[in-house]
Order: sequence, then C-alpha cells, then structure tokens
Amino acid sequence: MSIFPIAILIFFLTQVYWVLWVRAFLRRRIADGRRRLIAGGILGAIYVFLAAYNFGVIGPDYTPVRLTTAYAFLAAPFRWWAASSVMALLLAIILGMVKLAARGVSAAARKMRARAAAPEVESPARRVFLARTAGLITASPFVGGAYGLLYGRFDIETTHRRIALPRLPLFFEGFRIAQLSDFHIGPFMPEEQIRKYVAMANALKPDLTVVTGDFITGDPTTQEPIVSVLSLLTAPFGVFGCLGNHEMWSRVEDSISLLFREVGIRILRGERVSIRGGGDELNLIGVDFQSERRFGPTAPVKRVLSNIEGLITRDRVNILLSHNPDTFDRAAELGIELSLAGHTHGGQAALEFISPEIAPSRLVTPYVSGLFQKPGGQLYVNRGIGTIGVPIRIGAPPEITIFELTRA
Repeated sequence: MSIFPIAILIFFLTQVYWVLWVRAFLRRRIADGRRRLIAGGILGAIYVFLAAYNFGVIGPDYTPVRLTTAYAFLAAPFRWWAASSVMALLLAIILGMVKLAARGVSAAARKMRARAAAPEVESPARRVFLARTAGLITASPFVGGAYGLLYGRFDIETTHRRIALPRLPLFFEGFRIAQLSDFHIGPFMPEEQIRKYVAMANALKPDLTVVTGDFITGDPTTQEPIVSVLSLLTAPFGVFGCLGNHEMWSRVEDSISLLFREVGIRILRGERVSIRGGGDELNLIGVDFQSERRFGPTAPVKRVLSNIEGLITRDRVNILLSHNPDTFDRAAELGIELSLAGHTHGGQAALEFISPEIAPSRLVTPYVSGLFQKPGGQLYVNRGIGTIGVPIRIGAPPEITIFELTRA
C-alpha cells in the first residue's frame, strides 16, 4: 500500500484537531461572540487561501527556480505549519498517554493513602510546572520547523569516506569520486544555491563526479535550468549520472538525458562505461529508478537490476549508480562492489540523535543515509541537496560526498 494516502489522511485529521484547538482558544480569549466569529472567519479565510495556493488550486502553473515573493510568504509559512502541526499533534498524543498513565498511578496512590489514613498533599505549583512543560514540548516542533526552514536546509556538509575495494586496480588507489544527489530545483532550492554547491564539489578536486537523480520535482520546465547549472561540474574522468523517480513521474527521462548529453554529462540508463587509467579500468553502471514495490505512480519491477546483469564484469571493480538504495540487496548478490544512491534525503526531518529509528524514510527503506555493508558489496546513501514536500531539514543536513577509493 502506498504511504501517500495515509500521509494525506493523517494531515487532514491533524488539521481538524488544530481547528478545534483554535476554536477553543478563541472562546477562552474573546468573550464577545461577534468578535470571536470575525476573528475565526479571518483565520479561516487565511488558512483556506494558503491551502488553495499550496495545493495548486490557485497560483502559477509553473515552478520558479528562484525564491519568489509568493513562495516566500504564501508557500513557506503554510508548509512550515503543515509539518510542524503534524509533529506537534503526535507529541500531544504521546503526552496525553503519559498523562493518562500518570493519573492511573495517582489514583492508585490515593487509594493506598486512604487505606493508610494518610493526608493527601496538593501541589498546585507542580501542576503548573507540568502544564507549562507539556506546552513547551508541544510547541517545540514549531521552533524546530522554523530552524529547519530558515537554516537547516542550507547547512550543507561535505562528507569524506574512504572506501576499501580489495580488487581495486593499482592506478585507482586514492581515486576520488564526488557524489551529489536529489537536487529538486525550485523556489526552495534555487538555481543560484545549486551553483554554490557545484562550486564546492569542484573545489574538492574529484577525479570523477556522479549525480544520482531527482534533478527536478514535477515541472518539466525546470529541467533546462538544472542541466545548465550542473553543466558547470568538472572532473578529469568525466561527470556521469542516473535518473530518479521524479524524472520518471514527470516523464522527462528521455528529454533530460538528451539535455545532459549536450553539455557533456552522460546519464547511464541501463548502461555501463569503462573508466580507464594507466591500463586499468573501473566498470561504472547506471540504472533508472527501480523498485520491487509500488512507489507512488511507479509500478514495481519483477526482478530488480535484471536489465544490467549482463553489464557486470567479473575481472573489474563494478560501481553502480542507482537512485533507489533498495537495489543494494540485489546488487550485492550480483557482486557489485559499490553502489551509490540517494532518494531518501536522509529522512529530511530525522530525529536519529534521539533514536536511530526516528526517520520518515525508514517507512520505505532500511537504507536511510550513510555507508552500509553486506557480503558482496557496499552501499552509500547520499542525503541529497534539496527537499521535497516541506522545505525543512532537521537532523539530516544536505550533503556532498567525496569518496577516496583504496585497496586497504
């Protein structure tokens, strides 16, 4: 079952809760019924307008590749509210369950005191403290969401990884590969910002650069700007890439691949290319988005990576570019030594500093971010650069990865 209908249902129920909360808040604060009705009407009209804009009922029918005034003041606040309000309600539910449990314990304690004829001591200060603490905890998602919107999504990290490949040819000892992924060019990841990241990647002086999909989000008109800015990537052994699910959903796989080819970037679509140096070779393979289960409008495939089984060379090190990290299990079985993927955004809003399991991407894959190893191969999942849905990153900063290959 797709997670999208479930996410929409959760969002709808969350908004119903907050409407009722605002209604109760206005009743406590505004005694006059007419003034309360006017205030509620104004807030409701603002909400409906912002929702209509963000769900595409009104507004432009194209996606700008810079942050416009409309997106800054109409889209960003609503999306901040959407993400923060859902998380705040989840926390409120957890606190409510804790409160019920505490009441049960308190009731049991009162019964014990009554049997012992011990007086019960009231603590108003304690009740006020607990109420304020609960309020602060419930409000924390709104503060965290603001941080993720204004700062977290631009707090890019450069990750350095040494990758040991025992069969690595001598010429490629110390060979450096830069990876960028999940650009999602648009108003919240504008062309100017991506240009800065491209300059950062070039400054790392990689021997080879790879881009692993989701260049756009949904608007085909944004493919030319993203290709234009990525054409600035440079590496002595070339720039290669693969496509993501958003290229598939937007039906731009052929057109964007052609645009990339025109600027010297080769998108590998069930293809391989030999990276040659000093008489030695690496076998670089790329695939379009593949999944064994339905992902949005993407139909599942019967056998993952079946289209590249004949491209694997047993006498060379094989490196796979696959947007979806779920292809790793099959890649390891096939003996592909290194897979490079993206897709997850590292969870985008992840609380793994609290628990490793708190990341939305774990609902669809166990491979959220970082390096994974299993017999037959290794996988690195890049957290990507852009965002999807809500322009917020918490606990999952954007990432440029630089790999150094070694035999040891």
